[in-house]
Amino acid sequence: MPSKPEALDYEGVFPIRRRHAEQSGAQVEEWPARPQAKAFTDEEFTAKSDRAAAIGIGSARQTDAFEILTRRGHSLSYFWLFLFSVVLYVRPYEFFPGLSSFKQMAFYTGIVTLLVYAVSQLGLEGNLTARPTEINMVLLLGVAALLSMPMAIDPGEAWTTFTDLLLKTLIIFIVFVNVVRTEMRLRLLLLLILAVSIYLSISAINDYRHGVFAIGEFETARIAGRIKGLFENSNDLALHLVSMIPIAIALGLYRPGLPRKLIYFGAVAIMVAAVIVTYSRGGFIGLVAAGLILVRRLGRKNRVATTGALVFAVLVFLAAAPGAYSGRLSTVFNSAADVTGSSTQRTAVLKRSFWVSLRYPLFGVGIGNFHHKSEHELATHNAYTQVSSEMGMGAFVVYLIFLIYPLRRLRLIEKQSYEKPEQRRFYYLSIGLQGALVGYMVASFFGAVAYQWYVYYLVGYAVCLHRLYIMKFPPQEGYEPGFWEHPFAKKKKEVVSSGAALPASQPSHS
Repeated sequence: MPSKPEALDYEGVFPIRRRHAEQSGAQVEEWPARPQAKAFTDEEFTAKSDRAAAIGIGSARQTDAFEILTRRGHSLSYFWLFLFSVVLYVRPYEFFPGLSSFKQMAFYTGIVTLLVYAVSQLGLEGNLTARPTEINMVLLLGVAALLSMPMAIDPGEAWTTFTDLLLKTLIIFIVFVNVVRTEMRLRLLLLLILAVSIYLSISAINDYRHGVFAIGEFETARIAGRIKGLFENSNDLALHLVSMIPIAIALGLYRPGLPRKLIYFGAVAIMVAAVIVTYSRGGFIGLVAAGLILVRRLGRKNRVATTGALVFAVLVFLAAAPGAYSGRLSTVFNSAADVTGSSTQRTAVLKRSFWVSLRYPLFGVGIGNFHHKSEHELATHNAYTQVSSEMGMGAFVVYLIFLIYPLRRLRLIEKQSYEKPEQRRFYYLSIGLQGALVGYMVASFFGAVAYQWYVYYLVGYAVCLHRLYIMKFPPQEGYEPGFWEHPFAKKKKEVVSSGAALPASQPSHS
């Protein structure tokens, strides 16, 4: 993405209410005219504004000149969000002995981030958050978690799970969506997470080479992530890397210059090797799913050949993997071949989670309480049944919408930016994020990670990319202020007093 000097400033998305703008003395700036836009005389422009006002849109909200009120801000909020992300993913107190007593660093950094954001957001927009569908879904997940507590098997444990895991995740997601408003902000976060992923991958490969293993469940020896918390478990590490590999591929495709491409594609090779040494079956299946999305999207002109290339790559992948790797993968389809018994055990727990979901469909057994109904106190090892069994079927539907809706946003960007050279970076990133989300959705079928940070950052990237895209390349017929929040609303036709039908404000991008 091209660097811009104002990158750390707020590039306005939400048209400011006229009353709020007048009270605050905000400056009104015109959006730069599009090269292909038609020039109108003053009389034509006034006539079009009157027609827009007649159907309740208003000249300030939809015109061919795309007048957009802009306002700078949220730079300090973004600084604290970025610092929180560093603490969350890097955990500096594990690397520096002098910080070992600051293990609550993420909590306190998150509190400051929230306070700074709340003050800035109220001053800029007059509300606490915008309301795209994804934010509505996380709010509903929070409500579902609260409703599950009174009937929970252990209400105290439900409350602890909610406050220690889900609540913090949902709050930071809301901050993320509202604060990441420039391309540089998005790019810096992506580079941070990719840098962490490369470090984790190199460490995992070295640990495997030197035989540094951790004893996991069922007494199996496997590598552990060098950074604890999110990445300590080998399956969780694999899931994270699977979601980062498509993003690295997208960045490598659109970044100019051979050295940069070599860096990104070299990082992809390292992360793929790290997924192998985790011996994660869910990670492998998620990687194949993400690869299939990338091949189908990027190779749309010859999908048969590109799909065949993917199959060939998988065969080469298996041939180059360690000898025991293919044997472990075979247990996905043949549980009898699993000498550790993990495959059989997880299948039994999965079936149990389906039964619990059907037995308690309204509010579940309480967030974090499934293990009370499980065999041997085991978790579900499935993000979807984790939600359905602990918070009810309604929460399960909300969680699915939260995953699927951003895919539709990204698909919209892909369709609009295809074969437009000036939009190639959005095209590649939209495909990369689609692969990342699909990889997560498949890999999370094998892990209880619905309350963890992985997918909330991915969905945040998708929402912010869509908002940046319509800011940079607004629809030719204009759009209402809420277009980025609800881009799939059906077009409607209104009739003005003259009886002529006008197109709706929402462009048909879907």
